[in-house]
Amino acid sequence: MTNLKKTNVVIDSSWKEFGGIGRFTEEISKRLILSRELLFSRTPASPIATLHNMFSSYLNTKSNEILFFTGYIPPLSCNNKYIVTLHDLNHLDIESNATLLKTIFYNTVIKSGCKRAYRVFTVSEFSKNRIIEWAKLKEDMVINIGNGVDEKFSPDVDAYNPGYKYILCVSNRKAHKNETRLIEAFSKASFDEDVKLAFSGNPNSELQHLIDELGVQEKVTFLGYVQEDELPSVYKGAVALAFPSLYEGFGLPVVEAMACGTPVLTSNVTSLPEVAGDAAYLVDPYSIDEIKDGLEVVVNDSSFREQAIEKGLRQASKFTWEAVVDRIQGQIEKLSG
Repeated sequence: MTNLKKTNVVIDSSWKEFGGIGRFTEEISKRLILSRELLFSRTPASPIATLHNMFSSYLNTKSNEILFFTGYIPPLSCNNKYIVTLHDLNHLDIESNATLLKTIFYNTVIKSGCKRAYRVFTVSEFSKNRIIEWAKLKEDMVINIGNGVDEKFSPDVDAYNPGYKYILCVSNRKAHKNETRLIEAFSKASFDEDVKLAFSGNPNSELQHLIDELGVQEKVTFLGYVQEDELPSVYKGAVALAFPSLYEGFGLPVVEAMACGTPVLTSNVTSLPEVAGDAAYLVDPYSIDEIKDGLEVVVNDSSFREQAIEKGLRQASKFTWEAVVDRIQGQIEKLSG
């Protein structure tokens, strides 16, 4: 645990067990020495959470406590100094994730809450610049605290062995994950016969139709839900990670795979180039041919693979939860000083 002095902070524990923000909340909570945790809302991703956060701040906190919201919904009103965390603006920037109501909510409640916050935390320079542009905030109001990779992601873990070689895609069937282009690129690429494309999760009807249309039913597989404690082995067992996403606020699978010693192919857009550094094969995610060519390199080119593994381990080591907590603590100390 990072050796930090105790601060008068209340961390919102509402997001625990809720996806990526839940993992972020868990990791920060384990390391940051806090006055206490508080469940502000049982529905943290719902717009009504802004009311829950407001009422909880008035009823369950002291006026001198700093409130740290690890998710993106701020309180509608609040007398306390508070920090809110926006990991990205995907609900605005990605057409398939956006709705009229989400757009209105972001442009009223969330934007106003960001302007009233002491600081807005985010996880990449891409997201920082996008938030500043959208909310019209001063640059020093938005802090890139980064993200971390848990120590369980290591090259020393036992490799998952399903009986065939596989390119892994850790994904979730959302359109911006770019799975259809990846499948098309894979179907055109030249590999050994026993190399498959393995997705986390289960197929949807769109992907299954595409797989049938391309005739790659025996070459594309779905691993089902992969438990968090199984992920390191699944990364380690892969010949490569393919992550040609169209939009990420960070892109944690990129550095998790690198930390396990697995070569990575990812996109040259949004946050992914800054997260990958020079340790991944970057492609235009809108080009099926570029993805195809990249897949052939990360699987077949032994020289590239050797360098990618070495550079990847070095790149992943830059992303620690201790460093994230140190940045958070520095901002809190400025606020409480």
